[in-house]
Amino acid sequence: MSFTSRSRRQSSPISVKTFKVITLTSFIILAGMILYYLNPAISQLYPPSPFRAITGLYCPGCGSLRAIHQLLHGHFLAALDLNPLMVLATPYLIYSFISYTSPVILGQKIPQFYIKPAWIWLFLKIVLAYWVLRNIPFAPFNWLAP
Repeated sequence: MSFTSRSRRQSSPISVKTFKVITLTSFIILAGMILYYLNPAISQLYPPSPFRAITGLYCPGCGSLRAIHQLLHGHFLAALDLNPLMVLATPYLIYSFISYTSPVILGQKIPQFYIKPAWIWLFLKIVLAYWVLRNIPFAPFNWLAP
């Protein structure tokens, strides 16, 4: 018997899952605290967007950190103004986190959503359209720029 097979037997899948949940939760809490206390609009901690730095254009994620900062402070409309896609995706991201961690935290699974491929392709098309439209430099499209 090799060392690797013995160590695999000693660690059960739930302990690995528990470690992953603790690590993920700790990372989210730490990132949330940093985003809450250090405003990305004025802090030098956050690097600039590489896509924007190279091209001068906005990517679909531009404004996401500032939007999350605004959401953490309860400023929903300000967050929506910075990146509406991020704000609209937030409930799905929260539910995904809860459904992933619930077997460890609650001891039971909660339903997970099955998303059909057609919906995923539609979302990709929306993101690409948003990417293009937010870079058109006149109204009403420039309202999408952060």
